[in-house]
Amino acid sequence: MFYRAQQMRWGGENVRRAMSNSGQKVVLITGCSSGIGLRMAVMLAKDEKQRYHVIATMRDLKRKDKLVEAAGDAYGKSLSLAVLDVCTDESVKQCINGIKDRHVDVLINNAGIGLVGPVESISIAEMKSVFETNFFGVIRMIKEVMPDMKKRRGGHIIVVSSVMGLQGVVFNDVYAASKFAMEGFCECLAVQLLKFNVTMSMIEPGPVHTEFESKMIQDVRQKEFPGADADTVNYFKNVYLPSSVDIFETLGQTPDDIARVSPPVIEQGSSARFRNLTNPLYTPIVALKYADETGGLSVHAFYHMLFNLGPLMHVSMKAMQYLTCGCLRSRTVSPN
Repeated sequence: MFYRAQQMRWGGENVRRAMSNSGQKVVLITGCSSGIGLRMAVMLAKDEKQRYHVIATMRDLKRKDKLVEAAGDAYGKSLSLAVLDVCTDESVKQCINGIKDRHVDVLINNAGIGLVGPVESISIAEMKSVFETNFFGVIRMIKEVMPDMKKRRGGHIIVVSSVMGLQGVVFNDVYAASKFAMEGFCECLAVQLLKFNVTMSMIEPGPVHTEFESKMIQDVRQKEFPGADADTVNYFKNVYLPSSVDIFETLGQTPDDIARVSPPVIEQGSSARFRNLTNPLYTPIVALKYADETGGLSVHAFYHMLFNLGPLMHVSMKAMQYLTCGCLRSRTVSPN
């Protein structure tokens, strides 16, 4: 407890010292110890025009080393650190109170966790944990910064969502549900915020290559799934997982690819698009859903892709990977 209090105190002082430079937009990013959050923080902090001061947050500052190393000279100048656990009201409030005048121009909600597997084997406690971070964590952050933005009649709230917030994917039931919930919440709030000159934007990646995803796939391969029938476990381990690995290897983007979307979204300010899909190859998948209001088209298309075309898809993905030399994964949709 003493160590955590010290972390909070150090983080707040660091932020206050760093806020002395005027004219920069203050950008607060959650979940910066690795992956997309880390790359976003570094990219914005190293902006050539020095337009931003980034407050990179994480639950435990012991995990700051990768971020500090990647930031280089920007650390302590245009990048500062603060402790933040989006799952607790106290932590969120302490972090925002530690910022000079509680002034946040741009809030980027990036912190999130995943969960994959047969739903019968997932406990309610595990499901609640996903929603606590992916949904309620975002709401906590928005509730804390939104009143100040509304008073100033200005601000930008960005949420790193997922293509799975628009189109569900088999065996990702709970994760997709948390993203669907967040998309609905933000879609509603965006309308109200326009009246206060506050912009809401979603960044929606498809599969992303991070340590988090790689470790998760390795872990679930070795897990037992009590409560799930043998056929379902077989489909998950021997049909879904191999297809998922193929898709990640062939179509997956890097955290840098996703991070590159954030500066244009911020720069556009009030004219920024609400939805920003990062991977153009997923646009037809999302369009498929909206082409048929009954939902049958997308449901049956995904069924045939997984259960009838699984082996063919494996060959196709390997061929695409060979022919494109990985070029597909680096493509992003420009918000411009």
